[in-house]
Amino acid sequence: MDMKYVFYIDAQPEQVWDAFVSPEGTKKTFFGCVIRSTFQEGDSFAYVGPGEEGDETVHVYGNILAYEPHKVLSYIEHPGACYQADHERLTSRVTFTLETVGKCTKLTLVNDQWAENHPSAQNADQHWWLILSNIKTLAETGKTLDLGW
Repeated sequence: MDMKYVFYIDAQPEQVWDAFVSPEGTKKTFFGCVIRSTFQEGDSFAYVGPGEEGDETVHVYGNILAYEPHKVLSYIEHPGACYQADHERLTSRVTFTLETVGKCTKLTLVNDQWAENHPSAQNADQHWWLILSNIKTLAETGKTLDLGW
């Protein structure tokens, strides 16, 4: 199941990038999580934040495939151990790409290469819409969506 989303955002690539990479941005757009990584190709990363195991719950982890600031972030991800006993075999690839279009930024997200029978695939589609909508709103207005949570 390949997922592809395209959003046009009335903000500069730097603002959009910060909304999904910087600690301040990810806390606002990824349900209170931050990305912990050196962002070097091949190095590990983890989305860490509030969850079943407290404030240091690892929700997703994996390895960086590509990192070019304000242009591309790609990684192989696994669900956190608290979600799936066989988390190490469950993988998918996520790629964020930013392009300037006029005075806007085109954000494309592709989530593909899902491991067979990956149980998170169905939830991912719902979560990506929320996350990407929040990234768009934060980059354009400086605020996030009030989803009532």
